[in-house]
Amino acid sequence: MSVEAWTTTLVIISFIIYLYIGWRSRVKDSKGFFVADQGVPAIANGAATAADWMSAASFISMAGIISFMGYDGSMYLMGWTGGFVLLALLLAPYLRKFGKYTVPDFVGDRYYSNIARLVAVVAAIFVSLTYVAGQMRGVGIVFSRFLQVDINTGVIIGMIIVAFFAVLGGMKGITWTQVAQYGVLIIAYLIPAIAIAWILTGNPIPQLAFSTSDIIDKLDGLQVQLGFAEYTKPFADKTQLDILMITIALMVGTAGLPHVIVRFYTVPNPRAARYSAGWALLFIAILYTTAPAVSAFARYNLIDSLHNKTTQEIQQLDWATKWENTGLLKFDDKNNNGKIELTADKKTNEIDIDRDIIVLSTPEVAKLAPWVIALVAAGGLAAALSTASGLLLVISSSIAHDVYFRLINPQASESQRVMVGRIMVGFAIAVAGYFGVNPPGFVAQVVAFAFGLAAASFFPVIVLGIFDKRTNREGAITGMIVGLVFTSYYIIGVKFYGMQPWFFRVSPEGIGSLGMVLNFVVTLVVSRLTPPPPSYVQEMVDNLRSPEDGVPALADIGEDELD
Repeated sequence: MSVEAWTTTLVIISFIIYLYIGWRSRVKDSKGFFVADQGVPAIANGAATAADWMSAASFISMAGIISFMGYDGSMYLMGWTGGFVLLALLLAPYLRKFGKYTVPDFVGDRYYSNIARLVAVVAAIFVSLTYVAGQMRGVGIVFSRFLQVDINTGVIIGMIIVAFFAVLGGMKGITWTQVAQYGVLIIAYLIPAIAIAWILTGNPIPQLAFSTSDIIDKLDGLQVQLGFAEYTKPFADKTQLDILMITIALMVGTAGLPHVIVRFYTVPNPRAARYSAGWALLFIAILYTTAPAVSAFARYNLIDSLHNKTTQEIQQLDWATKWENTGLLKFDDKNNNGKIELTADKKTNEIDIDRDIIVLSTPEVAKLAPWVIALVAAGGLAAALSTASGLLLVISSSIAHDVYFRLINPQASESQRVMVGRIMVGFAIAVAGYFGVNPPGFVAQVVAFAFGLAAASFFPVIVLGIFDKRTNREGAITGMIVGLVFTSYYIIGVKFYGMQPWFFRVSPEGIGSLGMVLNFVVTLVVSRLTPPPPSYVQEMVDNLRSPEDGVPALADIGEDELD
C-alpha cells in the first residue's frame, strides 16, 4: 500500500480506539468530568501525564528545532525535562493533598479571594489558548501532508475527534484516551529512530548510536562546508543569557502549566501523585533521550538527500514533491545552474525547510517502509490531540467550575455543572480551531510562549502558596497581574508590533523568567506591606506540608469570608 493508504488506515484505527475509550469512559457527575473520580492508578496516570505533556511540540517540533539550532536547541530538552522534575518533587504532592479540582481552585481557596480565583482563571485560559494553538498547527501539518487535505480541513477533523471524548467523558475519558495515545506516540517515535540509527551507524540503540559513532563529526563537517556553525558549537545563534532565560522559563513554566498540574488531582492520594510523577518521568525520558539522536540523524539525511542535487533529481523524490505541495518545503534555483544548494547565506540558499516537518519527513527521507512513515503520522496526531484535549478541559473547568459554580451559581446541581463544562469544551474547541487555522508561529515557539506565561503567572503564587504562609491575597493578585501583563506585553510587542527585545536582547520565549521574578518580588513585597492571611489559612498551609493526610476544608469557611 502507499504511504497515504497506510496513514489513512492507521489513523482511522487509532481514532476508533480513542472514540471507543471515550464512549466507555463517559461520565455524568462533576467529579468524574473534572478529575476522573480521583481513581486513576499511578502508572496509568503517569502514561496519561506523559502524553498530556509531550505535545506536538515534543513529538513534531522539538527535534526539528534542535536539528536547526544544534547545541543551542538543547535548551528545550533541559527546560522541559527539568521543569517536570521540579513539578514532581516540589508541587504535585502538595497540590493533590489540597484536594481541589483546578489550579484556580487552589489559588482562590489558598488566597481566600474570589478576585484571586478570577485572575487565575484568566491566566489559565490565556496560557491554555496559547498552548493549544501549537497543537492545532501540528494536527493541520500531519493531515495536510499524509491525508492530502488542506490544513483547515485537518484541524476540523482533529477537533471533532477531541470534542467527542472531551465532551462525553470529561477528564475520565481524556485520561484513558491519553494512556492509549502515549502508547501510539512512543512506538511511532522509537521505531523510525531505531531503524535510522541502524542504517546510519550499525547500532540500533539511538542514544548509543548518537554518542558513540562518528555521525556527529560528519555532521559538523557538513555544517562547516555549507557555511553554518558546527552542529555542536554552543551559543551559535543565541547569547548565553538568552539560552539561560529560555531554559528557566521552560522549566518553571512546566511546573506552572494548569493542564499538567490537574493530572495530579486525578489520583487517589498524595502518595499516588508522587508515584505517578515518577512513572511520568520514566515515560517522558524514553522520548526525550531519543530526540537528540533523531535531530542529528534528520539533519544529516536531509543535507545528504537534498544539497547539490539537480532539479530533476529533486523532482524524482516523491516525498519532497508532496511536502513541497504543502508549502512547508520550498526549492528555488536562484542562480539557474540546475542544482539546488543549501547554504547558510539566506541570499543564496535555495532550500527552505519548515522545522516542523523534520520528524514527520525523516522516515521518508531515510526510505523506510510506508507503514513506518504512516505510524509517525499517527504518533504526531496522538501527541497533538492528547495535549489539546487536556488544554480544552482546563479552559472548560476554569469557566464551569471556577466561575459558574464558585462565583455565579454555588447551588448548581451536578448535571448543571457538567452541562456547562461540556458547553465550554465546545466553545474552547471553536477558539482552538481558529488558532489552528491562524497560528502565531511554529509549534515549539508558540508552546514556548505558553510556558513563559505560565512561569510568570502561576508558578510564584503556587510555590508561595505552599511554602510561605505569610503570602496573602493582595500580594498574590498583584503579583499574578504584574507577571502576566509584563510577559504578555513583551511577547506581543516583539512578535507582532516590531518592538526590539530591550531586556539584554532576551527573546520573547525567555522573557517569562523575568516575569516570574517580578511576580515573586511583587507578591512578597505587597504581602509584607499588607495584613497577613487569616489564622485558618496559615494553619491550612502548615497542615498542607505535614505528613498526615487531609487539609482543613475551606468549604466550611463560608463565602462571606471571601472578598
